[in-house]
Amino acid sequence: MPIIDTFTKECHRIEVDQSIGGRRVTSLLSEASLMHGQPENIVVDNGPEFISNAMDEWAYNRKVKLHFIRPGKPVDNAFMESFNARLREECLNVNWFRSIEHAREVIEEWRMDYNENRPHSTLGFLTPKEFAQKEKTMLLKNSNTQWHYNWG
Repeated sequence: MPIIDTFTKECHRIEVDQSIGGRRVTSLLSEASLMHGQPENIVVDNGPEFISNAMDEWAYNRKVKLHFIRPGKPVDNAFMESFNARLREECLNVNWFRSIEHAREVIEEWRMDYNENRPHSTLGFLTPKEFAQKEKTMLLKNSNTQWHYNWG
């Protein structure tokens, strides 16, 4: 399960496990918020982990708006779908994972490469990491800017 900032295109984390429930999602989101700032909005699909009471309570207590894509309409979350396709094609389909730990290591290497070595035309041909660093500098000048996360 990736955590993506759709503004900077930075992938903050890809959680790899056999099952990830609502409480775990809120824990991961809390960790991401501590490291990168609390989002105003989170775009999610209608999976059970996102429609859970735990997620609803977490968002309500933090005044974070949850935006659910329409069921069966992945185009509502096009960037996330594009990211997931890239992850699948470049990492998941070309590796044979020996264990969950091995999967975590390989996927983390791919995530780091994605953030640090891949410029995006929509970011002025900066990498997500470079763009995020540039924007964090701007945040110091303008404290009204908020980060947006995309879970999918």
